[in-house]
Amino acid sequence: MDNDRHALLVVDMQNGFCHPDGSFPRVGRGLEGAMEAVANAAVAVGQARAAGVPVVFTRHVYRPGRPDEGAALIRNSPELAGVSGLAAGTWDAEVCDELGCGPADLVVDKVRFDAFQWTSLEPLLRGLGVTALMICGVVTNICVETTARSAFMRDFPVTLLADCCAAKTRRLHDLSVEVLSSYELAEIASVTGGFDAGDPLGRAGGVPSRTAGLVTPGW
Repeated sequence: MDNDRHALLVVDMQNGFCHPDGSFPRVGRGLEGAMEAVANAAVAVGQARAAGVPVVFTRHVYRPGRPDEGAALIRNSPELAGVSGLAAGTWDAEVCDELGCGPADLVVDKVRFDAFQWTSLEPLLRGLGVTALMICGVVTNICVETTARSAFMRDFPVTLLADCCAAKTRRLHDLSVEVLSSYELAEIASVTGGFDAGDPLGRAGGVPSRTAGLVTPGW
């Protein structure tokens, strides 16, 4: 990975998932430690921006009337439509303010767990010359893990920023991190453990991903 060009991929850190007033908390599907993960991700985003590392945000959003939600996801979370969860153009669907995502940022909208499925993510990354990914976001064991697996199968080495992710419970989060690590689908790092998303290889004396450890500090 020593010659890889990295990008930071921030998966679905939207108000609907993470904010206490978002649709998922309102229907009883809130994520444990979500805003702590957002705060850590904001550090990673700042590090990447300062170093000129590309940052790509994904949003899980549905068109008016939700024709693109699909039968499987409707069965998975039927109550979401009743609160217009993740509806395009709403506050719920927007990236959390703490991450500073603006009109000039790279944003990829999706309608499935896998951020690569039916989106422009892969051609965008290839066009930017990206060969390796740092991934963070929510939900750890669903969209984050699915996207990390998909990136691995597309030959992108993956570093998962574990303390910048959250799931419904910390047990589910930890299990997902363990699966990705034990099967060598991703290296595990944490910004609170010293990892610098602006210097993922540790060339400036920081903590490179391969030595950043599995434990999520403070969890």
